[in-house]
Amino acid sequence: MEARVGVVVEGGQRALNSAPGSVVDASTRNFLQQQKNYNKTSRTQQSQIGTVQQLLAGGIAGAFSKTCTAPFARLTILFQVQGMHEVIALSKPCIWREASRIVNEEGFRAFWKGNLVTIAHRLPYSSVNFYAYENYKRWLQQFFGLENHKGSVSADLFVHFVGGGLAGITAASATYPLDLVRTRLAAQRSTMYYTGIWHAFHTICREEGFWGLYKGLGATLLGVGPSLAISFSVYDSLRSFWQSQRPNDSTVMVSLACGGLSGIASSTATFPLDLVRRRMQLEGAGGRARVYNTGLFGTFRHVVKSEGLRGLYRGILPEYYKVVPGFGIVFMTYETLKMLLSRVPST
Repeated sequence: MEARVGVVVEGGQRALNSAPGSVVDASTRNFLQQQKNYNKTSRTQQSQIGTVQQLLAGGIAGAFSKTCTAPFARLTILFQVQGMHEVIALSKPCIWREASRIVNEEGFRAFWKGNLVTIAHRLPYSSVNFYAYENYKRWLQQFFGLENHKGSVSADLFVHFVGGGLAGITAASATYPLDLVRTRLAAQRSTMYYTGIWHAFHTICREEGFWGLYKGLGATLLGVGPSLAISFSVYDSLRSFWQSQRPNDSTVMVSLACGGLSGIASSTATFPLDLVRRRMQLEGAGGRARVYNTGLFGTFRHVVKSEGLRGLYRGILPEYYKVVPGFGIVFMTYETLKMLLSRVPST
């Protein structure tokens, strides 16, 4: 994320310096100068980091975050698909009971079931996501002539929101088959229909055709655009505000806190779409009969009719447990790696 801290302060400094007869105390001038120097340093680091380093930072950040939060991610998927085939599973879902069941029936390592394909998915997904976001921001600023309006709250929010949405759609489209395979591996319980990544790819293509790898893509794109738009805009806005008010706070801790809050905001807003896409991804999995045959909106209606509105938020609690540290870790790792890799000569 491009540092935007202090742009308003810079404008304030110019106004104070140009105002006739204005008197500014020494502490205020020192604060303004510190913010200006911070901006220059941040922009220099951003310009020094090359394409390879930026892709590497994004990929590692995404893979590391997903590995750390894999147990909660699997619990979320298992809760999201409850009620799809077994009506009995709708009675009082409990995180700790389901976690105990996984340990007793599948072993502790089962919390990371499908994590290898998660990493295989997240490395390119996060790389493309962060790289596209940085480039979409620059393109939007140039296309709409916003280079000279970076201090404007509305202009910044527009760039963050639209850039984040476009980046999410780009990354999701490029890596979707891996996401679908990950979901099917993670949704398996004691019966193993898919024995691994390549077996899952081969089986899906054989039984459901090549386009079976893209089941639920519409719901994914509809959800990932707003989700990434909200998370990037909330993160950048909170981070800029925080560092303008408390410039001496640790960058790592600021990124961790703002990333966690952005995760809560985006997940709350888009969780029903995420639940629907998971269920569409599992249509016909393991040779089971199809449940939803009416597309995205028909699936929404089916879930609401059979499980109520609360059914659209099945699994939201483990999702919160996942996204708060998950988003915090991914943004913190990305910002840290960007600072470290900015010292490496770009290629």
